[in-house]
Amino acid sequence: MRHSVLLFFLLLSSCKTLPRAIRSDSATSGVRESRIYVVSHGWHTGIILETENLNHLIPSLAKRFPDCDYYEVGWGDAGFYQAEKITAKITLNAVFLPSETVVHVVGFKGDPADVFPNSEIRDVSLSGEGMRSLSAFVQSSFARDDTGKLKMLGHGLYGNSQFYEGHGKYHLFNGCNKWTAKALCSGGLEIDPRFKLSAASVMNETGSPISLPKKRSSIRRGSRGF
Repeated sequence: MRHSVLLFFLLLSSCKTLPRAIRSDSATSGVRESRIYVVSHGWHTGIILETENLNHLIPSLAKRFPDCDYYEVGWGDAGFYQAEKITAKITLNAVFLPSETVVHVVGFKGDPADVFPNSEIRDVSLSGEGMRSLSAFVQSSFARDDTGKLKMLGHGLYGNSQFYEGHGKYHLFNGCNKWTAKALCSGGLEIDPRFKLSAASVMNETGSPISLPKKRSSIRRGSRGF
């Protein structure tokens, strides 16, 4: 039994961990004048960036989310993320079986700290090249059809949001928090994505915390996201 369990985890750890971080030596140099935010909703983390950084790479996002200042982007297990009711089977499948993924995009206006007052948010500065590299990584996280278009799925979890089919497989060693760590690594931060499996492990190495008095959010947010 012990050998079977060991073999299972060895096989799982050998699974591809797409999308891959985009490593660029120039991303770590230069003046850090670009800003992103890392947000934790409990056990799930995501990236918040200004819409202009993605709209030129993915024009269909600009059409879907007109007049927005920011995108909150998360990546995770398709079954868990989109489930109307979370069951033990859905949770176990998400953790132990390589599964399909989705990208969750929320478009909004205003200060991220005002929009997500009950979430932990970190302020991160990147160089221009770091921002371009991180944006390219986010772009690579979307699956596309034969014509190069994004594969739009259902409405997202909260606010003005949308699910898209994701690129890569979700499993124990390739989860949502590792995705966030790979995004930050692509942006030039000194963070090792390999062991970032929890939200805390990502947030503890990320930027400066933003602290505001708790108040009602302009977005009605769900509590899940895997």
